[in-house]
Amino acid sequence: MIKVILYVIFLPFVIWLMEGLNLNRIFKQSRIIQARIIYLMIAISITYLTTNFLYDFFINFKIL
Repeated sequence: MIKVILYVIFLPFVIWLMEGLNLNRIFKQSRIIQARIIYLMIAISITYLTTNFLYDFFINFKIL
């Protein structure tokens, strides 16, 4: 249950952070859907890695 809460907290935070990146120049103009999908997949991946790292860190040091 704690992991789900961390996912819900970190996903909007990571999406907000990624808005500072200019990924549009990497993709072709006609590939908007593919650009949005890769943007979302990168955000989900970073959220997954961050959540698991913090969860394991807290569990190992018995903070939670």
